Amino acid sequence: MTASGHYDAYAAFSQGMRLLADGNAHAAVIALEQARELEPAKGSVREALARAYFRTGRFAAAEEEFIATLDIEPVNDYAQYGAGLCRLKAGDRARARGHLRLATVMRPDNADYRAALEQVIETDAPEMMPSDDAPPEDERRA
Repeated sequence: MTASGHYDAYAAFSQGMRLLADGNAHAAVIALEQARELEPAKGSVREALARAYFRTGRFAAAEEEFIATLDIEPVNDYAQYGAGLCRLKAGDRARARGHLRLATVMRPDNADYRAALEQVIETDAPEMMPSDDAPPEDERRA
C-alpha cells in the first residue's frame, strides 16, 4: 500500500465515520465501501461498514461484514453482538444466541449485550429487537 493509498483509505474511513455519526448511513456506506476496497484487512473499517449496512436495513451485508471483522479480530465483542442482531433479523435464533453469548462473555458489563441475550432466551419472537433497528453505539468507540 502506498502512502497515498493509506491516506485515501483513512480519509474515506474518517468521512464514513462522520456520516455515520451524523445519521447519514446511506452516504456512510459509500465512503466505507471505498475504505474497504483500499484496506480490506482493517477490522475497524469492516466493523464500521457493517454498522452502516445494518442501519440501512441491509442485514445480510451487515452480517457478512461483522463476520469479516471477526475473521480479522476474533475477540471483537461488538462484532459478535452485531452478528447476533443480524441473525435475529434473519430469524435464526440459535446462531443469534451463540453470537450474543460470546459478546456477553467478552464484556459482561455491557447492558445492551445482556439485554439482547436475555431477549433471545426469554422470547420466541424474532421481531423483539431494539426499535430503532440499529445496534447501540459501543461506548468504547465513542
